[in-house]
Amino acid sequence: MGFGQLALICAVALLGALLSLPRALRLPVVVGELAVGVALGATGLRLLSADDPTFHFLAEIGFALVMFVAGSHVPVRDPLLLKGIRTGLARAAAIGVLAAGVGAVLAAAFGTPHTSLYAVLLTSSSASVVMPVLGPGPFTARSVVEVLPQVAVADAACIVLLPLVLDPRHAGRAALGALVVAAAAAAAWWGLRWAHTSGRQRAVHRLSEERELAIELRLLLSVLFALAALAVALDVSVLLAGFALGLVVAAVGEPRRVAKQLFAVTEGLFAPVFFVWLGASLDLRTLAQHPSAVVLGLALGVGAVVVHGAMVATRQPWSLAVATSAQLGVPVAAATLGRAHGLLVPGEDAAILLGALVTIAATALASTRLPSRRRAATS
Repeated sequence: MGFGQLALICAVALLGALLSLPRALRLPVVVGELAVGVALGATGLRLLSADDPTFHFLAEIGFALVMFVAGSHVPVRDPLLLKGIRTGLARAAAIGVLAAGVGAVLAAAFGTPHTSLYAVLLTSSSASVVMPVLGPGPFTARSVVEVLPQVAVADAACIVLLPLVLDPRHAGRAALGALVVAAAAAAAWWGLRWAHTSGRQRAVHRLSEERELAIELRLLLSVLFALAALAVALDVSVLLAGFALGLVVAAVGEPRRVAKQLFAVTEGLFAPVFFVWLGASLDLRTLAQHPSAVVLGLALGVGAVVVHGAMVATRQPWSLAVATSAQLGVPVAAATLGRAHGLLVPGEDAAILLGALVTIAATALASTRLPSRRRAATS
């Protein structure tokens, strides 16, 4: 891979971003980037090869950063998280139970051994999609407040469970590796928390801003890549490293300037590279050879909308219930890891992403009917 291909990736990523411009659709930028990757990769013109080691490594960096941003979007410091946690956790648990049943039915119907994987996919919810759909705070409507813990718990739990259910044969080793990465992330939390409470962080922030040194950004990237190196050494996905550090930063509090810098690094280069790579790695021609994969993708998407939508039985507004079905990080991670390690049947990676797109489309439609986030008490 050379500068020419990198320039091509960056240029076509701009085209992908155009699909997100219509505000009525509220489509994430990644949808366009995936589409561009599909058009230029194994499915389409084959101008980009996902097997290129440099392309793959840059995509791994992007994967870690994307999961970091996803973790940082989990509202762990939001006081409303505690206010609605009882109902939110109950709904998340109920969705998990329903998803387990639907996952078993889908696995039996399509003859795959991935009952647990489907259950995790159906249960998952993406804070990085749902939170922007809800809009900026403050939130006062009870129905909206109760969504925060529901989405946060589903997002975090499913990310942690994914590597375990994707490859059950090595679940013990993966669990041990995940615990080590979690311990390292906890140590990072302690260090960042100490720097924050002692005033060191503020002094470094002031110095970095005055002299334009970007010290905090360099520190966070160093910690992220160290955690990623630890994860790789332990045969654990970098998704856990990125997501764990994102949760740490969300818990400590991320300075606005650093957030903007990370946004620039991630969305300006590495996230588009990752999603274009992921699209390029998918050979949708296999769907023609395995049409059942298309049906599986639609079933996963509709199934997720149904199990989340079932929360209307708990008096959750139907638009909010459907909006919580939005998936992104978990299915992207499942398709990436499954393809990389040969854990999925032919066409299943594309089916998983198709299911995610169905949930995003349903969320976009439901977003036009969301209750007012500032409407009081009994909504």
